[in-house]
Amino acid sequence: MFDIGASELLMVIIVAVVVIGPKDMPMAMRTAGRWIGKMRKISGHFRAGVDAMVREAELEEMEKQWRAQNEAIMKSTPQLPSAEEMQAPIASRQGDAGSVGEAKSPEAAATDTPAPLSGEQSAAQDEAPRDAKEQQSRQAELNLPPPPP
Repeated sequence: MFDIGASELLMVIIVAVVVIGPKDMPMAMRTAGRWIGKMRKISGHFRAGVDAMVREAELEEMEKQWRAQNEAIMKSTPQLPSAEEMQAPIASRQGDAGSVGEAKSPEAAATDTPAPLSGEQSAAQDEAPRDAKEQQSRQAELNLPPPPP
């Protein structure tokens, strides 16, 4: 660190003994040891602070990469419909049947015919029974109890 050789260290010790004197030498060495300890402690705190700053910078960089990857994934996957988009067909069906508090007479309910289904809606209704049958067969294979009603 300071690149002090053995001969240089010996010269410093001889000068210290001559200048300080042999009686006060132990007290001077203790004082020097305390100063060195304090300097090491301060340098340790400084090093820890620098390491913490480096870790925070790396963490921020990793967080930016994660956000970029997350955005790329979100753009590449299809979006699910929002709650408002899902409630729009329900609201239109309720509008056809009348208001929520309104009850139809049994004669009116019997004469109502459902509107013809579009291709997508009929395909979805055809898939529902198949999905239910597949789910029942999977439950039977795994010996699972049936789902609650």
